[in-house]
Amino acid sequence: MELHSLKPAKGSIKDKKRIGRGTGSGKGGTSTRGHKGAGSRSGYSAKRSFEGGQMPLQRRLPKFGFKNINRIEYKAINLDTITEVLSEHKVAIIDPEFLRSHGLVAKNDLIKILGRGDFLSKVEIVANAFSASAIVAIEKAGGKATLIEHKPAEKI
Repeated sequence: MELHSLKPAKGSIKDKKRIGRGTGSGKGGTSTRGHKGAGSRSGYSAKRSFEGGQMPLQRRLPKFGFKNINRIEYKAINLDTITEVLSEHKVAIIDPEFLRSHGLVAKNDLIKILGRGDFLSKVEIVANAFSASAIVAIEKAGGKATLIEHKPAEKI
């Protein structure tokens, strides 16, 4: 086998459809566009949702729900996840920087601590929000739950 003898598999490459080359091309005088109408003219392009005059799908389906622009999205972390991290690293304070450095949250995430799992470590946890069960579990273990004040983004 040599480079000059290589060829693609039979039938894998098709000839380009040559439109607008007259009746001898086999595509007729209308060049596969049909007779008259907008679709036969140059420069025509239908909207993506155009269904040939039929009522489009996005207008047939009912509207429902809404997106609350004031919603505050938190990254939830459970106490059992924090316990796993504490088993490897002995620290006195768990703050957002510590959680970022261990890959539990992203740079701009707001953090909410949830109360799933057993928590036995006496540490201070600093976060944007806590569930009631998380606060009870942290204080029962002798730790402290400290809230960070969250400043919402100003509306323009």
